[in-house]
Amino acid sequence: MAGELLPATNVRNLEGRELNLGALQGEPVLLNLWATWCAPCVKEMPMLDELATDYAGRLRVVTVSQDMGDTDRVAEFFAQGNYENLPTWIESEAELGFALGGGVLPTTVLYDARGQEIWRVTGDYDWSSEEARAAIDEALESGPA
Repeated sequence: MAGELLPATNVRNLEGRELNLGALQGEPVLLNLWATWCAPCVKEMPMLDELATDYAGRLRVVTVSQDMGDTDRVAEFFAQGNYENLPTWIESEAELGFALGGGVLPTTVLYDARGQEIWRVTGDYDWSSEEARAAIDEALESGPA
């Protein structure tokens, strides 16, 4: 699905603020769909938090819960995990999962600064690996085509 645009889907944070993902064009975005009940998703979250720290200012890591509006569960998960650099976005209508062509969690998609998909990973992935960092670095260095 390389070249597909970042879906212009609205997500909300725990405080009720709304964000249209399509408005994130202008900077590279790593979009991760996850849920508190998804064991591989839970495993990835500390690695994604570290990634957000390491790539601050060069890559925006956006995590979007697919917990169907269960804000209390998401809030508790973030409080327990002490994630300092991950946003607490929630998309409760499952539109984003369908827009990305599936519903498999976790799904992570890297978009360039123009909002076009570069690559995606479906399922469990080691975001702390050299392979992951090399793939992200390569995508960021190549920039928009």
